[in-house]
Amino acid sequence: MPAREGRGAAVALRDVTISFRLGGTADFTAVEAASLTVEDGEFVAIVGPTGCGKSTLLNVAAGLLTPSAGSAEIFGAPLAGLNPDAGYLFQADALFPWKTAVENVAIGLEVVGVASAEARARAKEWLGRVGLAPFAGRYPHMLSGGQRKRVGLAQVLIRDPKILLMDEPFGPLDAQTRQIMGNLLLELWSADRKAVMFVTHDLEEAIALSDRVVIMSAGPAARIIGDWRVPLPRPRDIGEVKLDEAFHVLHRDIWAKLKDEVLKGYARTGGG
Repeated sequence: MPAREGRGAAVALRDVTISFRLGGTADFTAVEAASLTVEDGEFVAIVGPTGCGKSTLLNVAAGLLTPSAGSAEIFGAPLAGLNPDAGYLFQADALFPWKTAVENVAIGLEVVGVASAEARARAKEWLGRVGLAPFAGRYPHMLSGGQRKRVGLAQVLIRDPKILLMDEPFGPLDAQTRQIMGNLLLELWSADRKAVMFVTHDLEEAIALSDRVVIMSAGPAARIIGDWRVPLPRPRDIGEVKLDEAFHVLHRDIWAKLKDEVLKGYARTGGG
C-alpha cells in the first residue's frame, strides 16, 4: 500500500548496528547492518531464532534504543528520542493489577491529558470493539490470558498510533486463543491499515497475518537474510488461510532458509 499523505515509509531502518558494552572494553554486537523498510499501511512480520535481535529492531523503531551505526527514520524524518507515532504491545501483560479493564484502557488517554470522563467513555467503546464490553469492571486477575491481551490491545489502539510494534504479543496464549486473537487483530487492522512490525517465533502465524515475512540470522551480529511477500488475498481467516496451497508453498520456501539459522541459534544457546 502506498504511503498516505505523501509521507515517506512508516519505518526505515538503514544499516542499523546495535552493540552493547559488556564490561571492560568488550562489545557485544546484537544486530549488524540491518536494513528494513515498512511502508505506511503494511503488515511486516519478523521471524528468527531466539536471541537474534528481533525485539532489538522493534526497540530501535520505538526510539528505545539508539543505533550504534546506521539510521532510523519515521515517515521520512530522522528518529530522535521516543517515537510518538508508535504503539508498543509487549509479550508480557502491561496492565495495572489495581485498575479495572476500563481503567487500564482509559489510562492510555489520561496520560496525554484527556479528561477522565471522556477517556472512560472512549475506553468502554474500545472494550466493545475487542469483545469485552461486559468485562469493563473486572480486574486483570479476574480475566483470562486472552481477555487480558484484548485489554492490552485496546490500551494501545485507543491512542490511534500510526505504527504498531508488537513483540510476541500472543506468545503466552494457547493455540486456539492465538488464532482468535490473530483474527481480531486482522479485523481491527483492516479498519485503517496501520503500519505493523510484528515479532514472532511462529512462522505459520507470521505468514497468516502479514504482507511480508522477514527473517533474521542467528546472533550475535544478526542480519536480515530473507524477505518474502505473502501472496495470500485479504481479508483472511487464520484457520482457513493455512489450508491454502500457496500458504504451504511459501512456508516450505521460508523454512528452507530459516531452519539452519534456528539450529545455529539452538546450538549457541543450548536450547534456551
